[in-house]
Amino acid sequence: MAGVSTEQPPAEHPTGTGSEGGGGVRRRPRKLLVLLFGVASVALLLDTVTKVAVVATLEGGPPVRALGGLIYLDVLRNPGAAFSLATGLTWLLALLALVVVGVIIWLAPKLRSTGWAIGLGLVLGGACGNLVDRLFRAPGPLQGHVVDFLSVFGPNGQYWPVFNIADSAIVCGGVLVVLMSLLGRDYDGTVHTRKNKTSENES
Repeated sequence: MAGVSTEQPPAEHPTGTGSEGGGGVRRRPRKLLVLLFGVASVALLLDTVTKVAVVATLEGGPPVRALGGLIYLDVLRNPGAAFSLATGLTWLLALLALVVVGVIIWLAPKLRSTGWAIGLGLVLGGACGNLVDRLFRAPGPLQGHVVDFLSVFGPNGQYWPVFNIADSAIVCGGVLVVLMSLLGRDYDGTVHTRKNKTSENES
C-alpha cells in the first residue's frame, strides 16, 4: 500500500552489541576464565613447591638469612589464618576458605574485567594453597597447620608475622580487587565514572 513502509528494523543480536559481536562477547569471558584459573594455578604451584622444599630442607633448623637480611627462611606450623591470626580456629578457617573458593568459581563465568580476573585468580590460588595444608597436613583434616616460612627483616617474625606464598597471593589479589572497585570498575565490566555517580545522585 502506498505510504506504508514494509521495512523492518534490524534485529538486535541476542548475544552481543557493537562491532565486537556475539562471538567476541563469548570469546572474552573464555579468555578471562583461562586467565583467572591460570593465575590461580601458578600461585598454587609456587606455594606448594616452596612449602615442600622448605619442609624437606629447613624445618627444625635455624633461620636462613637471604637477600642480605631482607628475608629469613624460618619454617613454622601455623594453626591460624594468614600472618598467624585466629590461632585455634583452623576448622573454621578451612570452611571459610571452601566458601571463598566456591564463590570465586561461581563468579568466574560472569567476569568481564582483566583486573578482576587476575585479582580473584591470586585470591583463589592462595586460598587453595593454605586450604591444602589445612586438609592434608597434621594433625588432621580441617585441623592441619599451614606451613609459613617467610620472615621479613629478621628471624622468628620479630618485625612482621611469618607468612608464605599463599598469604602473599591473597593479599596482592585482595588489594587489586579493592583498587579496581575504587576505580569504579566492576567484575562484570561495568565502569562507574564520577559523572555517572553524580547523575545518579541528582536523579
